[in-house]
Amino acid sequence: MELSKRLRAVAGLVTEGASVADIGTDHGYMPIYLITTGTARKAIASDINAGPLDRARIHIQESGMAGRIETRRSDGLKAIRPGEADTMIAAGMGGGLVIKILDDGKAVTGQMKELILQPQSEVKKVRGYLIGHGFSISEEDMVEEEGKYYPVMKAVHGTSSAYTDAELLYGKRLLQQRHPVLKEYLLREKRIKNDIAVRLDGSRSVRSRERKNEIEKELRLIEEALGCYR
Repeated sequence: MELSKRLRAVAGLVTEGASVADIGTDHGYMPIYLITTGTARKAIASDINAGPLDRARIHIQESGMAGRIETRRSDGLKAIRPGEADTMIAAGMGGGLVIKILDDGKAVTGQMKELILQPQSEVKKVRGYLIGHGFSISEEDMVEEEGKYYPVMKAVHGTSSAYTDAELLYGKRLLQQRHPVLKEYLLREKRIKNDIAVRLDGSRSVRSRERKNEIEKELRLIEEALGCYR
């Protein structure tokens, strides 16, 4: 089974031999891929919605993996018992929802070895939540697919060193790696924000001045991040 580039990046952070709970599994492609490639030994494919879960069941049956992948309707981690899985995947959902799932499922994540997360928004808040709640971000990756950029992170239990605002926003591990895809993203964001700043120069409204200040702060963080590549 072929995964999208985004989902391959998620799968690439899963430790071999894992027992996986894929939260918000949608079509069930991720657990099927992890089992068929030998990365995971067993998996739970869960989703809050019946429709996607029905599709996942069909795909799992067709793949011949029904004996190794269990489907389960679940609101986040609520139908997952502590100790059932050592790895949680949450990919393709908003950062606020990722944080809610983690916050509501502390009893479950407390028994897990790793969290593989690919939030679609509010990535800074997700990183901040993790390092503020007993997790350390051990690995990160980033891919571009169809003009969109997707950061992925692996979190394990442990304490983290302090993060700067730029590291929270763009990823300490990605910056340490001088990740080429992150550099592409930073350069694109710099161009976009410089264009906005130029357009705002001609306006005297209070809101425009406030927005100009916000843009200038964002550009300073981008320059700080780009400094890691020099």
